[in-house]
Amino acid sequence: MIKILFICHGNICRSPAAEMVFRQLLEQNGLQDRAEAASAAATAEEIGNDIYPPMRRVLLAHGVPCPRRAARQITRQDYGRYDLLIGMDDENLRDMRRVFGGDPDGKLSALMSWAGFPGRSVSDPWYTRDFEKAYRDIELGCRGLLENVTIQPKAE
Repeated sequence: MIKILFICHGNICRSPAAEMVFRQLLEQNGLQDRAEAASAAATAEEIGNDIYPPMRRVLLAHGVPCPRRAARQITRQDYGRYDLLIGMDDENLRDMRRVFGGDPDGKLSALMSWAGFPGRSVSDPWYTRDFEKAYRDIELGCRGLLENVTIQPKAE
């Protein structure tokens, strides 16, 4: 089973949305036993907080289940626990490298690179207030991830 950790600044908007969208895609494709998704923050600002209400509303409007949860910060140990650590923007990736002490195994990537848009960020709706745009980018990135990561069942 491949383990994926989505990471954003505070773990209350983009990374939990990516976690929930990706989980839904796994279930829709019968792959929930092939991959596991979680999310965390690059910083400590929002530790313990649930997903931000406007992000929750957008997820629910798109039929994405949004259970209660508590934000947590990444730890150095996460690097060994997960196969892929996926940030939403360059700042997240810098924070991830700092916490993980680099990326010796090549596990770090940006979500939009999985959709064929290297260098493009998922804009932070905390600042832009455009939660719908963030959702669209997250869904696009998660669909690209699902298509490009080796989690598909092996042909018999």
